[in-house]
Amino acid sequence: MNIEELREYCLSKPHVEETLPFDQDTLVFKVAGKMFALCSLSNYAGGVALKCDPERAVELREQYPAIQEGYHMSKKHWNTILPEAFLPMGLMTELIDHSYDLVVAGLPKKVKLELVF
Repeated sequence: MNIEELREYCLSKPHVEETLPFDQDTLVFKVAGKMFALCSLSNYAGGVALKCDPERAVELREQYPAIQEGYHMSKKHWNTILPEAFLPMGLMTELIDHSYDLVVAGLPKKVKLELVF
C-alpha cells in the first residue's frame, strides 16, 4: 500500500480527518479528534504507526518482521508497519480497520451518538 492508497483508505472511513498537527511532515488521521494512523510524508517507507490491542500487537510483531514497536509512540498500544514490506494481502487494511475501531470503541458514548456511525 503506497501513501496515496493509505490516505484514500483512511479518509474513506466515517468521520475521519487528516491533519498535520506536529509539523509539515507528519500526516495524522483522526476520528473525533483521536489519532488512529500516522506516517511521514517524506519517509513513508519508515513506517505507518497504527494503534493495536496490546496482546495482538505482540503477536503481530512476533509473526511479521515488518511490524515493529510503535516508533515514538506507546510501545504497548502502537505498532509501526513498514508499508513496503511483503505482508499478506489485506493485512494492512485490516490493521487500519483495527486501529480505527479501537479508537471509536474508546470514544465517550455521547461523542459516538453525535457522530452516528
